[in-house]
Amino acid sequence: MNGLRVVPTRRHGQERLYVCLRDGRNIAWYDREAGRVNLLSDDRRADVLEALGPFLTGSVTVGPPPVPTPAELARLALHPDDDLAPNRPGEALLVALDRDPGPAHRLRPDPRRRALEAEQTVGDALDRLDGAGWHTLHSVPLPGGDRVHHLAIGPAGLFAVHAVYARRQRVLVADPTVTLGRRDPCPLLRRVRADADRAAHTLTAEVRPVLALVGPADVRLVAAPREVRVLRDTELAGLARLGGVLKPADVEALHALARDRGTWASGG
Repeated sequence: MNGLRVVPTRRHGQERLYVCLRDGRNIAWYDREAGRVNLLSDDRRADVLEALGPFLTGSVTVGPPPVPTPAELARLALHPDDDLAPNRPGEALLVALDRDPGPAHRLRPDPRRRALEAEQTVGDALDRLDGAGWHTLHSVPLPGGDRVHHLAIGPAGLFAVHAVYARRQRVLVADPTVTLGRRDPCPLLRRVRADADRAAHTLTAEVRPVLALVGPADVRLVAAPREVRVLRDTELAGLARLGGVLKPADVEALHALARDRGTWASGG
């Protein structure tokens, strides 16, 4: 054994296998789609190929990353436990349900499962912006146990997106309250704005709040909410059509900063 371990990741349908030292640092990664093993240092080429041996298929090119950017190097320096990029939509809820699935039979559906469906629907919609130069982080932790459901970073800027399950319900938005069906009004927009403000404080960049409603029967706004965009999940693709604010290098730099769990450890 050469002390290396292989950590597989999959996102947006693309698979990579990272080769890590015992302390968690990455020294290489295998891009299956490109058929390439990228080495950050040639010193351990033989060890890396030995560790990846069971996973290599077909003809493979081995060498340094084609043109490593500062953002790519920063990402590779992250310990896997500190990298938020692999988080799935609804990651925090998935972990909670795995730890405590609740009773097998209950009179009412577990509200966590509806919340999970909302986050997965919104997360999948945002992940589809990836080809347009966007990155989305899911379940971004804030101090105190709160979290940003989705942080979308792209040419149009940064957006903190809060997902709400509203399947077949009428939604009334009267800032700061949101009313779903026959439920009591809830001052949800205060939280949506607060989460965006905390993210902006941590990243020292403007983060705009978005309320994403999943599957509503109807949406009525008493007046345009202050600062908050209210969108159906089917309208999220429209974010990619907004005017450009950030250059590609800025998008990559902010994504590298935001994906590091340590960035959020004392933010807000």
